[in-house]
Amino acid sequence: MSAHATSKMISGLSEIVDEFDLFLIDQWGVLHNGETAHEGAVEAMEELRKVDGKTIIILSNSGKRVDDSYDRMEGMGIHKGLYDHVVTSGELCHRNFMAKTDPIFASLGEKTLPFTWNDDNLAILDGTGKEVVETAAEADFILCTGTNEGDLDYYRPYLQVALDKKLPLICVNPDLVSVAPDGTLNMCPGQVALEYENMGGIVRWHGKPQEETYEYCKSLAPNAKRILGIGDSLAHDIEGAHIAGGEGLFICGGIHGDELGHPPQQAKIDALTSKRNIVPKYSSYRFVW
Repeated sequence: MSAHATSKMISGLSEIVDEFDLFLIDQWGVLHNGETAHEGAVEAMEELRKVDGKTIIILSNSGKRVDDSYDRMEGMGIHKGLYDHVVTSGELCHRNFMAKTDPIFASLGEKTLPFTWNDDNLAILDGTGKEVVETAAEADFILCTGTNEGDLDYYRPYLQVALDKKLPLICVNPDLVSVAPDGTLNMCPGQVALEYENMGGIVRWHGKPQEETYEYCKSLAPNAKRILGIGDSLAHDIEGAHIAGGEGLFICGGIHGDELGHPPQQAKIDALTSKRNIVPKYSSYRFVW
C-alpha cells in the first residue's frame, strides 16, 4: 500500500514519465469508452512511445482474449505500434484452462454454464474441450465473462443451484461496473462473482488486482523495476499497482467521475481515497500527455 496521505493532481503523464519504467495502462475508461478513444489518449500513447526505455502494457479486465482488444483499439486509432503487449483477464483465464496447473482448473469438469455479453464468442474456451450447457443443473462449473442481463436478481437462482452443487465459479472479468459510451454505469461480472462468494461459493478470480496478473506482466518486462499502474478504478487498477510494488495514476474522469466532479475536486479525491484506504501517488482528470 502506498504511504502517500494525499494524491497529487497532475495535468498529464509528461510530468511523471521519468519516474517509471513499466506502464500498465487500463483500457476502458482510460483509453476509450468502448466506441471511441478519449480526447488526448492517443496523443499520450504516441508521446510515451517516443521516450526510450519504457515498456507499455495495456492491462485490461476484459473477459475476452487479446485479439478482441487488438481489433477494438485498432478501430479507435490505438495502433499496435503504440504499446508492447496486451494482457487481458480472458487471456490469462485461457492460459489457466490450457495449463491445468492451478488446483481449481485441474479439478474442473467438462460442462460449463456461461454468463456472457451479447457479443461474447467464448474464445476463452477454444481448445479446452469444454462443453457449454444451458442450466446450472447440467453444469460442472460456472463461467462468468459477462452480465448481459444486468440485474443480480436474474443470476441468483442460477447461483443457488450452483451453490447447492458446490460448483466453482470462474470469474473472468472482476470489474464491478464499467462506464458505457453514454456515461452510465453498467453492472459487470465481478458483482455476480462477489454475490456467489458472499453466498459461500468458490470463486476463482482473474485480472486486476490479482497478484498473478502482475507477476505475468513483470515476466514480460523483466528489467523494468519502477511500475506505474494507470486506471480509473481504485479497487482494481490502483490497488493492483500497489500489490505489484508500484504506484498508481488515478484517472478521475472514469467510473468515479460523478463522485469526484467534472473537473475533479481535490477534497473529494482525498475523501474517496481515504474512505477506500487506497491512495494513488498521482491523479489526473484524463489520460493525457
